[in-house]
Amino acid sequence: MVKLNIDGRQVEIEEGKTILEAAESAGIKVPTLCYHKALLPHGACRLCVVEIAGRPRLVASCACPVEEGIEVKTASPRVLKARKLTMELLLLRCPDVPKLKELAEGIGVDEAILKRFRQDDEKCILCGLCARVCRERMAVGAIDFVNRGYKRRVSPPFAELSPICLTCGACEVVCPTGAVNLSEITKNKPRPIPSEYNAGLVGRGSIYIPFAQAIPKVPVIDRDTCMHFLREACKSCENFCGPKAINYDQKDEVVNIEAGAVILASGYEIIDPELKKELGYGRYPNVISSLQFERLLSASGPYMGNVLRPSDLKPPKKIAFIQCVGSREIEHNYCSSVCCMYATKEAIIVKEHQPDTDCTIFYIDIRAFGKGFEAYYNRAKELGVKYIRCRPSSIKELPATHNLMIQYQKEDGGIATDEFDLVVLSVGLRPTPEGTELARIFDIDLNEHGFVSTKEFSPTESSKPGIYVAGLFSGPKDIPESVMEACAAASKVMSFLAEEKGSLITEKTYPPERDVRGQEPRIGVFICHCGRNIAGVVNISEVVEYVKTLPDVSYVEDNVYTCSTDTQQAITKKIQEHDLNRVIVASCTPRTHEPLFQDTLREAGLNPYLFEMANIRDQCSWVHMHEPEAATEKAKDLIRMAVAKARLLEPLYPQFVDVIPRALVIGGGMAGMTA
Repeated sequence: MVKLNIDGRQVEIEEGKTILEAAESAGIKVPTLCYHKALLPHGACRLCVVEIAGRPRLVASCACPVEEGIEVKTASPRVLKARKLTMELLLLRCPDVPKLKELAEGIGVDEAILKRFRQDDEKCILCGLCARVCRERMAVGAIDFVNRGYKRRVSPPFAELSPICLTCGACEVVCPTGAVNLSEITKNKPRPIPSEYNAGLVGRGSIYIPFAQAIPKVPVIDRDTCMHFLREACKSCENFCGPKAINYDQKDEVVNIEAGAVILASGYEIIDPELKKELGYGRYPNVISSLQFERLLSASGPYMGNVLRPSDLKPPKKIAFIQCVGSREIEHNYCSSVCCMYATKEAIIVKEHQPDTDCTIFYIDIRAFGKGFEAYYNRAKELGVKYIRCRPSSIKELPATHNLMIQYQKEDGGIATDEFDLVVLSVGLRPTPEGTELARIFDIDLNEHGFVSTKEFSPTESSKPGIYVAGLFSGPKDIPESVMEACAAASKVMSFLAEEKGSLITEKTYPPERDVRGQEPRIGVFICHCGRNIAGVVNISEVVEYVKTLPDVSYVEDNVYTCSTDTQQAITKKIQEHDLNRVIVASCTPRTHEPLFQDTLREAGLNPYLFEMANIRDQCSWVHMHEPEAATEKAKDLIRMAVAKARLLEPLYPQFVDVIPRALVIGGGMAGMTA
């Protein structure tokens, strides 16, 4: 280890590291443009210069290795003067680059000087990051510096589009000013990696977290697109991972589990809308699937819940939904069960958020058979959703606007044509190939549609004892029905394994519970954005500042998703760091998440009943979605009431009583007869 002094602070760092890395490790900020952790030191921009005591010249800290006992100054008058001069020269070349303006402000370049610089479209500062990453990491060298003096620039050889460029986009990623444009470099067409979670509406990286609430919430490397696995190149992630968690040799493991019963719930896949060529999916950008539209509506979606059409990212004024795409056909001759109601739900959400949007649903039959479904369907019509009984046979695009023309037959037999900004194809559901293979492995029967065959009055039992099914593995159904089937399947398993009950249970251990009796309340409040479900209406930052003023509140923070695994771990740490003895979560309904948060309190050594929830979603943002100011005030009131209640909370402990193991079933219906 090497010891040195930086701005009067003693810093210790490994031998071979640079002064810049030493400063960063000590939390000392040194501006730089040409430095990148994954690349060799270059020292081109000269913004990171520092002064070493006793030496006549300033040195580039990104390229100067640390030495024992040296004294470094990162903000001496001499250093600041040199940085300002460098910044002014950079601005002379690229006066209209936001990154440079931001750095200039931090360095102290006079704003009046900035206004003197001419407006210019030039963005390249000749830092060389793009050429270096292409050469050093990708082992390609598709671009490099050409010419000299004021004509110097970065270009492919001979100013021709490069045939060897991999279109990996690394040059765009490392460019600090946004100067790199792949279309000016390569002959090859960039191929974005579609995000599976967002149904291909946006791209993702080769290293990514599958979705915001993934369990476990850890990044994964896509071997099919990672440059290391494709070309033995890059490996930049190794440089950035402090804990050294990257393991390129890691492989899938096969784990054998001994079980007495199995529940199969392998799900479904949507029928590919591209199979219906006449509807334009895959050819017209503003024809999307219902799953893609669901992601557009979602607060965690690509546009944070804002409905924007893909062609120009503008809100659509007229949306058409076409039902039964792929199902009720010769190949899939069944009703997919959910399409009518999810299209109705999507249309209602659009009308609630954008009341002026015109929504039209083209249908064959409306199948609103579930509890409350008919009322929900009628509510959609009251909100102005139009239902037209017809199945359009084709869609045509207007090239100038990318709008879509639908010609259809009215119920009176007349032909009508209407123009829409966006068309949503309500696709049906079908078994997955993986599910079919799973059924083969377990040797269970399938029905004529490829779903698992079950008995009419035993919908969770497969053709083989001990193997149960739930959800869409046995046929199309919605989420509530899938949850009910999962509960039923679990009950069947418990009955099937009754003789072995409890023989393999490992009890979870918790840390010792802190005794908080007699202590003054120290309340922690965690306020959830719930994506945009809450934050899209309630002013969260205003609520946070208000809650900080409430008596006995010791800590307040806001989270995008308070129920996520990483946030639960963070809450545990905050309880311990701030010695909290009461916790409030302001988020959604306690019906679903209260046990989760109570378990988090137990992980932190608190009694689970020292917890309170304030429902600022169902009781606030959802019911007052058009009154953001009133919703914000109500959120404050709800949390203030929760704080008042939390002050009075005391630890509670479960009581045990004997139960007579007999049951009486009352009722002669199907449930009673089969209980």
